Amino acid sequence: MYQRIAVAGKGGTGKTSIAGLIIAYLVEAGKGPVLAVDADANANLNEVLGIEIEETIGNIREEVNWAERTGNPIPGGMAKTEYLAYRLNQALSEGDGYDLLVMGRTQGEGCYCFVNGVLKNQIDRLAGNYNHIVIDNEAGMEHVSRGIVGKVDLLLLVSDYSRRGIQAVGRIKELVAELKFEIKKIGLIVNKTPGGEISAAIAEEIKAQGLELLGVVPLDPALSEYDAEGVPLTKLPEDSPAKVAVKEILRNLNLI
Repeated sequence: MYQRIAVAGKGGTGKTSIAGLIIAYLVEAGKGPVLAVDADANANLNEVLGIEIEETIGNIREEVNWAERTGNPIPGGMAKTEYLAYRLNQALSEGDGYDLLVMGRTQGEGCYCFVNGVLKNQIDRLAGNYNHIVIDNEAGMEHVSRGIVGKVDLLLLVSDYSRRGIQAVGRIKELVAELKFEIKKIGLIVNKTPGGEISAAIAEEIKAQGLELLGVVPLDPALSEYDAEGVPLTKLPEDSPAKVAVKEILRNLNLI
């Protein structure tokens, strides 16, 4: 079983939309509870899911790091580890069948090694409460490479319908190999594809990058319309071409 599923790709490929649809389908299929982790610095997974967030891990990092640098005490007289565990629980936003954890940005100076280490332990502890963890990554996969979100079982590389997009996810695959990640399966999803089919040239580039094509998601105008109107993509009709395609990919992976 793929418990920890990471979605990665360069900005603008629609990876966050796909991550949101994956979460929605896992919950719908009774595969929850799901922990959704927004690890992209440009956090907007909550908008795709239609859930409000009040706290991020980045803010918690800043609090603890500032206290360490200035010599100020941790609030409540707690030990740092206890305080981080307490604040991490506060950072969980509760959805319908899933919880959302937003990593957020870290802006301050100084070393975050201790904080990141504690966060990793706490996320590992939380992981036992969920059947699946779905991580929306930034292209550089910072939180994965630092080990903060733990090991990944399934890495879904999302590209738009372009040779440059395919090459970009090919570089992510190379990064994974360089860092010697132990990932059970890595596969490619080509998003925003006109007519839902790829050309011979795109297919050749996929082969050149050594990528396994898991599926193609058609260009779906409804996604742009929903985004412009601020409507969560989880409310797309079931016959939406994008939703149908994502559902088929998940079925082929035996996730639903």
